[in-house]
Amino acid sequence: MAIEFSIQPTPNPNAIKFDASEKFLEGRLSARVGDDTDSPLAKALLSIDGVESIFGFENFITVNKTNDSDWNQLMPEIEKALNENA
Repeated sequence: MAIEFSIQPTPNPNAIKFDASEKFLEGRLSARVGDDTDSPLAKALLSIDGVESIFGFENFITVNKTNDSDWNQLMPEIEKALNENA
């Protein structure tokens, strides 16, 4: 069964927090585009054009986008990456 995520706005318009219905990370996950990471989730999210960085801990992940990216275009790809890798 897939983990359910709720979307939470943040004070930063270039960041959205995804709260999970259960723990899906072991500890902290933090990465930026260009970082070397072993995490399949980080790789999937950072491979999306327009995603700049991610930060997560146990049952949430925050995705930061570039200034010129549009959330409406990014959200389907982010949700797909979360569903396939969380």
